[in-house]
Amino acid sequence: MAALDRLHPETAIEELKVPQSLSYNWEYDATRRQLIRLYENAKRDQWDASKRLDWSIDVDPEKGLVPDMAIGIYGTDVWQRLSAKEIERLRHEQITWQLCQFLHGEQGALLATAQIVDSVPWYEAKQYGATQVMDEARHVEVYRRFVQEKLENEYPVNAQLKALLDQILTDSRWDMKFLGMQIIVEGLALAAFGTMRDTASNTLLRDLTTAVIEDESRHVAFGVLSLREYCQDLSAKDREEREDFVYEASVLMRDRITNREVWERCGLDPVECIAHSEQSGLAKMFRHKLFSKIVPNVKSLGLLSPRQRERFAALDILQYEHETSSDVDAAVEEERRSRAGEPAVAAR
Repeated sequence: MAALDRLHPETAIEELKVPQSLSYNWEYDATRRQLIRLYENAKRDQWDASKRLDWSIDVDPEKGLVPDMAIGIYGTDVWQRLSAKEIERLRHEQITWQLCQFLHGEQGALLATAQIVDSVPWYEAKQYGATQVMDEARHVEVYRRFVQEKLENEYPVNAQLKALLDQILTDSRWDMKFLGMQIIVEGLALAAFGTMRDTASNTLLRDLTTAVIEDESRHVAFGVLSLREYCQDLSAKDREEREDFVYEASVLMRDRITNREVWERCGLDPVECIAHSEQSGLAKMFRHKLFSKIVPNVKSLGLLSPRQRERFAALDILQYEHETSSDVDAAVEEERRSRAGEPAVAAR
């Protein structure tokens, strides 16, 4: 199969009409020290994908880049009925679907963060946001290259992910972009990337994922540190609207991981495969990682009212409210050390 020239030749460019505000800040008053610290860390930790990663490493997606148990139907009667050749194809399709969704999500993050730089009123947030734009451009670069050069296969953006990205990009309010991208999408990314890093058997894929995670941890911290301040002054109506958005986004992200497109492309019964996948051990671990990142951050923003708690309980994710957001805690700890004149913790 020839390498792809581009991912979606039928509709290569999609335009959205967006009501976008832009904010100057003429004060340049850098009083938000935690955001400035994140900015300094981001400058220090920039990396070059062409130099850091060894792109000469062989990749054979049919032999498996992650363990077979990562495929939702592994070990089931559906799996037992597959031939060796069908299993090889399923491995290829599964990893392609997952990495294509990473790629599409990173492009959405690139666009959303560029909007944040324009619209957020705080000087420090504009500074840090500019470094995240560079991060996201680099993430698009590495996933595009891996998909096109190593997998030579493609999937369009998942419908649920596209719906959330469109909602984030077309909302004119900067705090909603923060909430959707930095809290929900980046929280999802950290969970997915962490699972892949811990299970990948291919060295290039593991090293690529490890490098991306270093950036994503700062991105989540950026969102929480910014929104904690802003959410303190929300009216009851505005708070309810943001709680609704978080809930709806959580439902979309829960439904996104069914991999329906993979089952259909491989000629399998998607209903049967989805049912098996929901019971898979790795899928349960992934859902745990996903919501253990998102729910405590939502709580720290004051967006976990009794009404929201009932809805999260119905989604079976309320139990994660007592988890800690290690990424944000790390950012706060670095700021404390800086003020105290203590040496910074070494970068991961």
